Amino acid sequence: MPWSNENGSGGGGGKKGNNQDPWGSGPQGSGPNSPDLEELLRKSQDKIKQILPGGGGSGGTISAMGAGLIAIALVLVWLATGFYTVRNSEVGLEILLGTYSNTTTPGLNYNYPYPIGATEIIDVTTIREILIGARGQNLSRLQDVPEESLMLTGDENIVDVDFKVQWRIVDARKYVFDIQSPDLTVKLVAESAMREVVGQNDIQPILTELRGEVESQTHVLMQAMLDSYNSGVEITAVQLLEVDPPKQVIDAFRDVQAARADEVRLQNEAEAYANKLVPEARGEAASVLEAANAYKAQTVSLAKGEADRFLKVYSAYKLAPDITRKRLYLETMEKVMARTNKTIIDSSVGGTGVVPFLPLGGGNPLAGAK
Repeated sequence: MPWSNENGSGGGGGKKGNNQDPWGSGPQGSGPNSPDLEELLRKSQDKIKQILPGGGGSGGTISAMGAGLIAIALVLVWLATGFYTVRNSEVGLEILLGTYSNTTTPGLNYNYPYPIGATEIIDVTTIREILIGARGQNLSRLQDVPEESLMLTGDENIVDVDFKVQWRIVDARKYVFDIQSPDLTVKLVAESAMREVVGQNDIQPILTELRGEVESQTHVLMQAMLDSYNSGVEITAVQLLEVDPPKQVIDAFRDVQAARADEVRLQNEAEAYANKLVPEARGEAASVLEAANAYKAQTVSLAKGEADRFLKVYSAYKLAPDITRKRLYLETMEKVMARTNKTIIDSSVGGTGVVPFLPLGGGNPLAGAK
């Protein structure tokens, strides 16, 4: 057969060799010999022996060392996964064998990789917000959640309260390891605290002047509850968004509110009128009283003066009765005649006519002359 020739020639009378491999020669019987696979493997092993330390060894040793190198490379890659970076607003919590071991600061840090260790990166500067009683991104278009917002007041009324809570993490270790589902815990604590505060007050003050007080009391109560849980959370603000009666009765409630507003307005107007009228009346009364006191003092003084005068006249009368009587007569006539507008002229006493006595007073100098 043509492929039985050892040198791979195509002649028919050649000498047979020991190798009976039918692929020993090319199909055309005239080309070069095909490379020997075993020879290639042997040459490769020789080169590896020269590279490896020791310069040689069996094939099993080479395979074991290759596996070792691969294992070492894998271990190095695994160890490299333990590097992590903490940003300025974060802290790192390192866990070793399932237990907290350390808190790391911002920068490049290292911890044993999984499954020996793990790392929790927590943002401790961001202010987080939770809406209670409503859902939505735009505060002007919130969707009400009645099961959260409807609350019972102290006077057994129902009020619809939507509010917002802002909080941040102050202790990352407590936040991660001491409470389960911290975000949900903050939400439930906020709802519970608000219900307690609302239940201690009447509906009317809650809707009007007590809004700020409700926010403050809820803030304090929430912080106390979260501190008792070792939550590592700080409440920064509690803000009431909407406080209204339930939608089913809001129209009637507004009518009542309008009536109460009118009542307050009328009371204020009445108080303003009273505040104006009473001082005026008190001023007039004081003025009348002062005038009466002045008249009293004047009358008493005049009476005392007249009495003193009478006594002095009486004393003079006792000393000279005739002269005193004449003086009294003349003084009395002087007072009486001083109030008249008539002039009496005695014609028997010299003079002619009334000319020497002009002017006589009054409009016509001759009026009333006799």
